[in-house]
Amino acid sequence: MKDESTNLGGPATGATNAPSLPAAVDRASFQAELDRLRVREKAHTREGDAIAAARRRLPMVEMDPTIPLIGSRGPVTLLDAFEGRRQLIAYYFMWHSGHPAAEQCEGCTWCNTQVAELSYLHSRDITYAVFCQGPYDESVRYHDFMGWDMPWYSAEDSLDALLVGRQIGLFHLVCYLRDGDRVFETYWTTRRGVEAMDYSFALMDLTAYGRQESWEDSPSGWPQVEGPTRTNGRPIAQWSRLEAGRSDDLAVGP
Repeated sequence: MKDESTNLGGPATGATNAPSLPAAVDRASFQAELDRLRVREKAHTREGDAIAAARRRLPMVEMDPTIPLIGSRGPVTLLDAFEGRRQLIAYYFMWHSGHPAAEQCEGCTWCNTQVAELSYLHSRDITYAVFCQGPYDESVRYHDFMGWDMPWYSAEDSLDALLVGRQIGLFHLVCYLRDGDRVFETYWTTRRGVEAMDYSFALMDLTAYGRQESWEDSPSGWPQVEGPTRTNGRPIAQWSRLEAGRSDDLAVGP
């Protein structure tokens, strides 16, 4: 649903609402500035490659493979969540028990809505799954309302064992490796580290106005929004599901 109260930099309805614009120059001047920026972009790419190489050389810590989860087939284990593949990426979805769909985490919704195709991960022997931090019966209704295809588990009763030394109730992205029946944690990140799964921010960063968030270093007069993940009181992606006639009722019967 369109947020009529937010100016996202489209055609202005009046001069006072028009966002500022970048300087207009000739093609040669534009290309010269872009070439200077490209040097920095290439250095950034090479540094990212170097960081990924260092990540591949991290040590790992063994986990109990029998840590329990709840999935579509009932009780399962951390080992089962690999679905027979060698590696597992688990997103720890924040959950507000007893709250309606509109009040669930817009950031977690934003990230997981972009996980639309799992075959590429599967081709590299990687399973992607959500470990929800709330109860299964309630939270899987949200999974179904959103129309997501990724495996969904409740890790509510095992968070202390899974997130040792980390803040429970905060989203995390955790990588695991399986060696036979043994399971190891190889990497984890949170907060902006989770942007690795988000193509929308990456695309926004290529545009003149960027993400349009207040924390960004943008020129004066650039348009800004309250946040890109919620509009009219809901996570943005929920509106298309409602318009398609899906129910967002998460209530579980007695």
